[in-house]
Amino acid sequence: MNLADGVWHQLFAYDHYGELLGLVRNSLIVGAALGLVGGLVGVFVVMRDLPFAVHGISELSFAGASAALLLGVNVVAGSLLGSLLAAAGIGLLGARARHRNSAIGILMPFGLGLGVLFLALYKGRAANKFGLLTGQIVAVDTPRTAWLLGTSAVVLLALAVVWRPLTFASADPEVAEARGLPVRFLSLGFMLILGLAVALSVQVVGALLVLTLIVTPAAAATRLTSSPVLLPLLSVAFAVVSVEGGILLALGSSVPISPYVTTLSFAIYVCCHLGARLRTGARRRAAPAPPAAPVAAGR
Repeated sequence: MNLADGVWHQLFAYDHYGELLGLVRNSLIVGAALGLVGGLVGVFVVMRDLPFAVHGISELSFAGASAALLLGVNVVAGSLLGSLLAAAGIGLLGARARHRNSAIGILMPFGLGLGVLFLALYKGRAANKFGLLTGQIVAVDTPRTAWLLGTSAVVLLALAVVWRPLTFASADPEVAEARGLPVRFLSLGFMLILGLAVALSVQVVGALLVLTLIVTPAAAATRLTSSPVLLPLLSVAFAVVSVEGGILLALGSSVPISPYVTTLSFAIYVCCHLGARLRTGARRRAAPAPPAAPVAAGR
């Protein structure tokens, strides 16, 4: 077997795929829930220009999960705690974009440093350490499934409550505040919702690649539509396809799930971007030419 065949067999090996499918039932259920959460939350992340905040929260989520792993307690709970602390800190310290980015720049190296310290002190399986960075959803046990689905339900319920006022406040915060909406409270509330969503996404693709579930699907959807109804639907569809497709592809390989999820998500974005450009070019070609300027009569 040459090198190319060996690499291909590592990436895509489906010799006993049918038998393995029965082992990822929980993973597929959780993946669908996380795709739903990531797709909906991502709409507001793009509207409010918060991709950098997503990455900052993921670093503290990684630190919380690493601490839980070291202490031998629930890793999902540790990840959630770290995310919520980071989200609350960013929401309270960063009222303005400039201050918010500074706060995130302070939190990111702190969280990453703590996470590395906790993992260095952990003497257990190396796969557990690696999974916090790259995701390990292919083997989701029943207790962890309950934690993830329960947290997903909390996020979806919170989004349902604040969806309309949050959409208004995200689109035009000045007018929303003039109309009497509690813009600062909504901003802090959304940061906490975002913290929960980030902690959930870390369980799929790990702390390093969490943007692929919370930002990329929504960004791809914005390339196709600005409809307040169609945009979240497309974002959710893209996120679910990325997660579920990544799980099914990773099942027949010996590499982590994150490369498959990120590649699918990126491919969807590229297709949407190219489709938007083709549509714009077709509209320009179909537009009627402007009338020619009248020729001035000679003297």
